[in-house]
Amino acid sequence: MQKQTVAFSRESSNLFFHILTKCNLSCSHCYINQDQHGADTLDIETIEAWLGLFSAKAPSTNLIFLGGEPTLHQDLSLAVKAAKRFGFKSITIDTNGYLFHDILDRISSDDIDYLSFSLDGATPGTNDAVRGKGSYDKVLEGIKKAVGKGFSCSMIYTVSARNRHELKQMPGLVRNLGIKRFFIQVIGIRGASAGHPLQVSKKDWLGTIPETAEKIAGQGIIVTYPKVFLDPEDKFECAGNVAENFFVFPNGRVYQCPICEDFPLHSHEIRQNRLVPMPRLNEKDLFSLNIPEGCVMNKLLQPRNLAYDRDGKPEHRIACCMLKEEIMPSRTTL
Repeated sequence: MQKQTVAFSRESSNLFFHILTKCNLSCSHCYINQDQHGADTLDIETIEAWLGLFSAKAPSTNLIFLGGEPTLHQDLSLAVKAAKRFGFKSITIDTNGYLFHDILDRISSDDIDYLSFSLDGATPGTNDAVRGKGSYDKVLEGIKKAVGKGFSCSMIYTVSARNRHELKQMPGLVRNLGIKRFFIQVIGIRGASAGHPLQVSKKDWLGTIPETAEKIAGQGIIVTYPKVFLDPEDKFECAGNVAENFFVFPNGRVYQCPICEDFPLHSHEIRQNRLVPMPRLNEKDLFSLNIPEGCVMNKLLQPRNLAYDRDGKPEHRIACCMLKEEIMPSRTTL
Protein backbone atom coordinates (compact mmCIF):
# COMPACT_ATOMS: atom_id res chain seq x y z
CA MET A 1 0.00 0.00 0.00
CA GLN A 2 1.07 3.56 -0.69
CA LYS A 3 -0.01 6.43 1.56
CA GLN A 4 0.35 10.01 0.43
CA THR A 5 -0.87 13.49 1.27
CA VAL A 6 -2.77 14.85 -1.73
CA ALA A 7 -1.29 18.30 -2.34
CA PHE A 8 -3.35 21.23 -3.57
CA SER A 9 -2.87 22.06 -7.22
CA ARG A 10 -3.88 24.88 -9.53
CA GLU A 11 -3.99 22.31 -12.29
CA SER A 12 -7.01 20.50 -10.86
CA SER A 13 -10.30 21.78 -9.48
CA ASN A 14 -13.48 20.46 -7.89
CA LEU A 15 -17.04 21.63 -8.50
CA PHE A 16 -19.54 20.63 -5.81
CA PHE A 17 -22.89 21.40 -7.43
CA HIS A 18 -25.99 21.36 -5.20
CA ILE A 19 -28.81 21.21 -7.75
CA LEU A 20 -31.47 21.26 -5.01
CA THR A 21 -31.63 21.32 -1.22
CA LYS A 22 -34.71 19.09 -0.86
CA CYS A 23 -34.17 15.69 0.75
CA ASN A 24 -36.28 12.75 1.86
CA LEU A 25 -34.14 12.35 5.01
CA SER A 26 -33.39 14.68 7.92
CA CYS A 27 -29.86 13.68 8.91
CA SER A 28 -28.82 15.05 12.28
CA HIS A 29 -25.51 16.31 10.88
CA CYS A 30 -26.75 17.65 7.53
CA TYR A 31 -24.87 20.81 6.54
CA ILE A 32 -27.66 22.15 4.32
CA ASN A 33 -29.11 25.40 5.68
CA GLN A 34 -31.98 26.57 3.53
CA ASP A 35 -31.84 30.06 5.05
CA GLN A 36 -28.35 30.37 3.54
CA HIS A 37 -28.54 28.01 0.56
CA GLY A 38 -32.10 28.45 -0.67
CA ALA A 39 -34.96 26.01 -1.10
CA ASP A 40 -35.11 26.05 -4.89
CA THR A 41 -34.75 23.13 -7.26
CA LEU A 42 -32.80 24.31 -10.27
CA ASP A 43 -34.41 23.55 -13.62
CA ILE A 44 -32.38 21.73 -16.23
CA GLU A 45 -31.83 24.87 -18.31
CA THR A 46 -30.30 26.62 -15.31
CA ILE A 47 -28.18 23.59 -14.44
CA GLU A 48 -26.77 23.52 -17.95
CA ALA A 49 -26.11 27.26 -17.91
CA TRP A 50 -24.32 27.10 -14.58
CA LEU A 51 -22.24 24.12 -15.67
CA GLY A 52 -21.23 26.25 -18.62
CA LEU A 53 -19.78 28.88 -16.27
CA PHE A 54 -17.13 26.36 -15.23
CA SER A 55 -16.73 24.58 -18.56
CA ALA A 56 -13.51 26.36 -19.61
CA LYS A 57 -11.67 24.17 -17.10
CA ALA A 58 -13.95 21.15 -17.41
CA PRO A 59 -11.14 18.80 -18.54
CA SER A 60 -9.34 19.39 -15.23
CA THR A 61 -12.45 19.66 -13.01
CA ASN A 62 -14.04 16.90 -10.94
CA LEU A 63 -17.80 17.46 -10.81
CA ILE A 64 -19.93 16.20 -7.93
CA PHE A 65 -23.73 16.43 -8.06
CA LEU A 66 -25.21 16.94 -4.60
CA GLY A 67 -28.38 17.99 -2.81
CA GLY A 68 -30.24 17.57 -0.62
CA GLU A 69 -30.69 14.26 -2.38
CA PRO A 70 -29.77 14.78 -6.04
CA THR A 71 -31.73 11.74 -7.30
CA LEU A 72 -34.90 13.55 -6.22
CA HIS A 73 -34.30 15.83 -9.19
CA GLN A 74 -36.36 14.47 -12.08
CA ASP A 75 -33.81 15.73 -14.62
CA LEU A 76 -30.62 14.51 -12.94
CA SER A 77 -30.01 12.17 -15.85
CA LEU A 78 -30.13 15.11 -18.25
CA ALA A 79 -27.76 17.07 -16.02
CA VAL A 80 -25.31 14.17 -16.08
CA LYS A 81 -25.46 13.96 -19.86
CA ALA A 82 -24.93 17.73 -20.13
CA ALA A 83 -21.88 17.46 -17.88
CA LYS A 84 -20.60 14.66 -20.08
CA ARG A 85 -20.92 16.88 -23.14
CA PHE A 86 -18.98 19.65 -21.41
CA GLY A 87 -16.16 17.16 -20.85
CA PHE A 88 -15.68 17.29 -17.10
CA LYS A 89 -12.70 15.28 -15.86
CA SER A 90 -14.92 13.10 -13.67
CA ILE A 91 -18.60 13.02 -12.71
CA THR A 92 -19.88 11.74 -9.36
CA ILE A 93 -23.36 11.57 -7.86
CA ASP A 94 -23.51 11.66 -4.06
CA THR A 95 -26.62 9.84 -2.84
CA ASN A 96 -28.30 8.60 0.32
CA GLY A 97 -29.10 5.35 -1.47
CA TYR A 98 -32.78 5.79 -2.27
CA LEU A 99 -32.02 6.30 -5.98
CA PHE A 100 -35.24 8.05 -6.98
CA HIS A 101 -36.65 8.42 -10.50
CA ASP A 102 -35.13 5.09 -11.58
CA ILE A 103 -31.80 6.87 -11.99
CA LEU A 104 -29.90 3.60 -12.54
CA ASP A 105 -32.07 2.96 -15.60
CA ARG A 106 -31.76 6.51 -16.97
CA ILE A 107 -27.97 6.73 -16.93
CA SER A 108 -25.28 4.15 -17.60
CA SER A 109 -21.96 3.35 -16.01
CA ASP A 110 -20.36 5.13 -18.97
CA ASP A 111 -22.05 8.41 -18.03
CA ILE A 112 -20.54 8.80 -14.55
CA ASP A 113 -17.36 7.81 -12.79
CA TYR A 114 -18.83 7.09 -9.35
CA LEU A 115 -22.03 6.73 -7.42
CA SER A 116 -21.09 7.67 -3.87
CA PHE A 117 -23.28 6.35 -1.06
CA SER A 118 -23.43 7.89 2.42
CA LEU A 119 -23.45 5.51 5.39
CA ASP A 120 -22.76 6.71 8.93
CA GLY A 121 -22.71 3.57 11.01
CA ALA A 122 -21.67 -0.06 10.76
CA THR A 123 -25.03 -1.10 12.21
CA PRO A 124 -28.60 0.02 11.52
CA GLY A 125 -28.91 1.29 15.09
CA THR A 126 -26.12 3.83 14.78
CA ASN A 127 -26.61 4.81 11.13
CA ASP A 128 -30.37 5.17 11.34
CA ALA A 129 -30.12 7.29 14.49
CA VAL A 130 -28.05 9.74 12.45
CA ARG A 131 -29.64 9.44 9.00
CA GLY A 132 -33.16 8.11 9.49
CA LYS A 133 -35.00 4.82 9.98
CA GLY A 134 -34.45 2.34 7.18
CA SER A 135 -31.59 4.27 5.55
CA TYR A 136 -28.96 1.66 6.44
CA ASP A 137 -30.76 -1.10 4.56
CA LYS A 138 -31.53 1.25 1.69
CA VAL A 139 -27.86 2.12 1.18
CA LEU A 140 -26.74 -1.50 1.10
CA GLU A 141 -29.60 -2.33 -1.26
CA GLY A 142 -28.68 0.61 -3.50
CA ILE A 143 -25.01 -0.37 -3.65
CA LYS A 144 -25.95 -3.94 -4.59
CA LYS A 145 -28.20 -2.71 -7.40
CA ALA A 146 -25.63 -0.22 -8.70
CA VAL A 147 -22.73 -2.68 -8.63
CA GLY A 148 -24.93 -5.24 -10.36
CA LYS A 149 -25.50 -2.76 -13.19
CA GLY A 150 -21.78 -2.10 -13.55
CA PHE A 151 -21.53 1.27 -11.81
CA SER A 152 -18.36 2.10 -9.88
CA CYS A 153 -19.42 2.82 -6.31
CA SER A 154 -17.84 4.53 -3.34
CA MET A 155 -18.91 5.07 0.25
CA ILE A 156 -18.75 8.15 2.50
CA TYR A 157 -18.58 7.81 6.28
CA THR A 158 -18.80 11.14 8.16
CA VAL A 159 -17.08 10.70 11.51
CA SER A 160 -18.53 12.39 14.58
CA ALA A 161 -18.85 11.73 18.28
CA ARG A 162 -22.05 9.81 17.47
CA ASN A 163 -20.51 7.14 15.26
CA ARG A 164 -16.74 7.10 15.71
CA HIS A 165 -17.01 3.95 17.82
CA GLU A 166 -18.32 1.94 14.86
CA LEU A 167 -15.78 3.00 12.26
CA LYS A 168 -13.50 0.10 13.23
CA GLN A 169 -16.27 -2.30 12.19
CA MET A 170 -16.42 -0.91 8.66
CA PRO A 171 -13.63 -3.06 7.14
CA GLY A 172 -15.76 -6.13 7.77
CA LEU A 173 -18.89 -4.50 6.38
CA VAL A 174 -17.39 -3.25 3.12
CA ARG A 175 -15.37 -6.38 2.41
CA ASN A 176 -17.83 -7.89 -0.06
CA LEU A 177 -19.84 -4.85 -1.17
CA GLY A 178 -17.88 -4.30 -4.36
CA ILE A 179 -17.10 -0.62 -3.70
CA LYS A 180 -14.00 0.90 -5.29
CA ARG A 181 -13.39 3.85 -2.94
CA PHE A 182 -14.03 4.68 0.71
CA PHE A 183 -14.13 8.29 1.90
CA ILE A 184 -13.84 9.17 5.57
CA GLN A 185 -15.07 12.69 6.28
CA VAL A 186 -14.84 14.75 9.44
CA ILE A 187 -18.00 16.35 10.80
CA GLY A 188 -18.43 20.00 9.88
CA ILE A 189 -20.17 22.09 12.53
CA ARG A 190 -22.72 23.82 10.35
CA GLY A 191 -26.32 23.30 9.31
CA ALA A 192 -28.12 20.81 11.57
CA SER A 193 -24.97 20.05 13.58
CA ALA A 194 -24.30 23.68 14.56
CA GLY A 195 -24.06 24.09 18.31
CA HIS A 196 -23.66 20.38 19.04
CA PRO A 197 -20.46 18.87 20.52
CA LEU A 198 -19.84 16.42 17.69
CA GLN A 199 -16.19 17.07 16.84
CA VAL A 200 -13.65 14.33 17.50
CA SER A 201 -10.52 14.96 19.59
CA LYS A 202 -7.03 14.56 18.18
CA LYS A 203 -6.48 11.48 20.33
CA ASP A 204 -9.67 9.80 19.14
CA TRP A 205 -9.11 10.74 15.49
CA LEU A 206 -5.53 9.50 15.30
CA GLY A 207 -6.41 6.44 17.36
CA THR A 208 -9.12 5.34 14.94
CA ILE A 209 -8.95 6.76 11.44
CA PRO A 210 -5.46 5.85 10.09
CA GLU A 211 -5.65 2.25 11.31
CA THR A 212 -9.14 1.71 9.92
CA ALA A 213 -8.19 3.32 6.62
CA GLU A 214 -5.26 0.94 6.20
CA LYS A 215 -7.44 -2.10 6.92
CA ILE A 216 -9.97 -1.04 4.30
CA ALA A 217 -7.22 -0.28 1.77
CA GLY A 218 -5.85 -3.76 2.45
CA GLN A 219 -8.99 -5.08 0.77
CA GLY A 220 -8.12 -3.36 -2.49
CA ILE A 221 -10.21 -0.23 -1.87
CA ILE A 222 -8.80 3.29 -2.33
CA VAL A 223 -9.26 5.22 0.92
CA THR A 224 -9.28 9.00 1.31
CA TYR A 225 -9.60 10.92 4.56
CA PRO A 226 -8.87 14.47 5.76
CA LYS A 227 -5.55 15.24 7.40
CA VAL A 228 -7.26 17.36 10.14
CA PHE A 229 -4.30 17.53 12.55
CA LEU A 230 -1.01 18.74 11.10
CA ASP A 231 2.26 17.15 12.12
CA PRO A 232 4.77 19.57 13.71
CA GLU A 233 6.89 19.69 10.56
CA ASP A 234 3.92 20.24 8.22
CA LYS A 235 3.38 23.59 6.57
CA PHE A 236 -0.13 24.99 6.80
CA GLU A 237 -1.66 25.87 3.46
CA CYS A 238 -5.19 27.04 2.67
CA ALA A 239 -6.77 25.52 -0.44
CA GLY A 240 -8.50 28.84 -1.06
CA ASN A 241 -5.12 30.36 -1.90
CA VAL A 242 -3.88 27.55 -4.11
CA ALA A 243 -6.61 25.39 -5.62
CA GLU A 244 -9.97 26.03 -7.25
CA ASN A 245 -12.81 24.44 -5.32
CA PHE A 246 -16.32 25.75 -5.82
CA PHE A 247 -19.38 24.88 -3.73
CA VAL A 248 -22.45 26.01 -5.66
CA PHE A 249 -25.92 26.31 -4.10
CA PRO A 250 -29.38 26.75 -5.68
CA ASN A 251 -29.71 30.37 -4.51
CA GLY A 252 -26.62 31.23 -6.53
CA ARG A 253 -24.11 31.44 -3.72
CA VAL A 254 -20.67 30.07 -4.57
CA TYR A 255 -18.27 29.32 -1.73
CA GLN A 256 -14.64 28.25 -1.86
CA CYS A 257 -14.50 27.06 1.77
CA PRO A 258 -17.22 24.67 2.96
CA ILE A 259 -16.78 25.66 6.61
CA CYS A 260 -18.21 29.10 5.75
CA GLU A 261 -21.47 27.82 4.33
CA ASP A 262 -23.64 28.84 7.30
CA PHE A 263 -22.76 32.48 6.71
CA PRO A 264 -23.02 35.01 3.85
CA LEU A 265 -19.25 34.92 3.32
CA HIS A 266 -19.39 33.47 -0.19
CA SER A 267 -16.74 34.77 -2.56
CA HIS A 268 -18.92 34.61 -5.69
CA GLU A 269 -22.57 34.64 -6.65
CA ILE A 270 -24.33 33.53 -9.80
CA ARG A 271 -26.61 36.30 -11.07
CA GLN A 272 -28.46 36.04 -14.37
CA ASN A 273 -26.24 33.08 -15.25
CA ARG A 274 -23.05 35.06 -14.68
CA LEU A 275 -20.41 34.32 -12.04
CA VAL A 276 -19.97 37.56 -10.11
CA PRO A 277 -17.22 38.23 -7.50
CA MET A 278 -18.58 39.46 -4.17
CA PRO A 279 -17.37 42.69 -2.57
CA ARG A 280 -15.36 42.65 0.62
CA LEU A 281 -15.65 41.33 3.25
CA ASN A 282 -15.91 37.70 2.10
CA GLU A 283 -14.16 34.38 2.67
CA LYS A 284 -11.27 35.21 0.33
CA ASP A 285 -10.21 38.04 2.65
CA LEU A 286 -9.66 35.47 5.42
CA PHE A 287 -7.75 32.82 3.48
CA SER A 288 -4.40 34.59 3.76
CA LEU A 289 -4.51 35.14 7.53
CA ASN A 290 -1.73 33.32 9.36
CA ILE A 291 -2.56 32.15 12.90
CA PRO A 292 -0.89 29.65 15.28
CA GLU A 293 -3.96 27.36 15.15
CA GLY A 294 -3.64 26.77 11.40
CA CYS A 295 -7.04 27.07 9.70
CA VAL A 296 -8.66 30.44 10.36
CA MET A 297 -12.16 29.21 9.52
CA ASN A 298 -11.84 26.32 11.96
CA LYS A 299 -10.72 28.71 14.70
CA LEU A 300 -13.61 31.08 14.02
CA LEU A 301 -16.46 28.66 13.39
CA GLN A 302 -15.75 25.22 14.88
CA PRO A 303 -12.91 25.52 17.42
CA ARG A 304 -13.78 22.60 19.71
CA ASN A 305 -11.08 20.42 18.12
CA LEU A 306 -8.42 22.84 19.37
CA ALA A 307 -6.51 22.54 22.65
CA TYR A 308 -4.17 24.95 24.43
CA ASP A 309 -1.34 24.61 26.94
CA ARG A 310 -1.03 26.54 30.18
CA ASP A 311 0.54 29.47 28.37
CA GLY A 312 -2.35 29.71 25.96
CA LYS A 313 -0.42 28.31 23.01
CA PRO A 314 -2.19 25.83 20.73
CA GLU A 315 -1.10 22.23 21.27
CA HIS A 316 -1.65 21.41 17.60
CA ARG A 317 -2.62 23.01 14.31
CA ILE A 318 -5.66 22.22 12.20
CA ALA A 319 -5.14 21.54 8.51
CA CYS A 320 -7.25 23.00 5.74
CA CYS A 321 -10.36 20.82 5.50
CA MET A 322 -9.55 20.14 1.85
CA LEU A 323 -6.16 18.55 2.63
CA LYS A 324 -6.49 14.79 2.22
CA GLU A 325 -4.54 11.66 2.94
CA GLU A 326 -4.95 8.88 0.40
CA ILE A 327 -4.04 5.22 0.63
CA MET A 328 -3.64 3.37 -2.64
CA PRO A 329 -3.81 -0.41 -2.37
CA SER A 330 -0.89 -2.37 -3.71
CA ARG A 331 -1.43 -3.84 -7.16
CA THR A 332 -1.57 -7.32 -5.70
CA THR A 333 -4.72 -6.41 -3.74
CA LEU A 334 -6.51 -4.60 -6.57
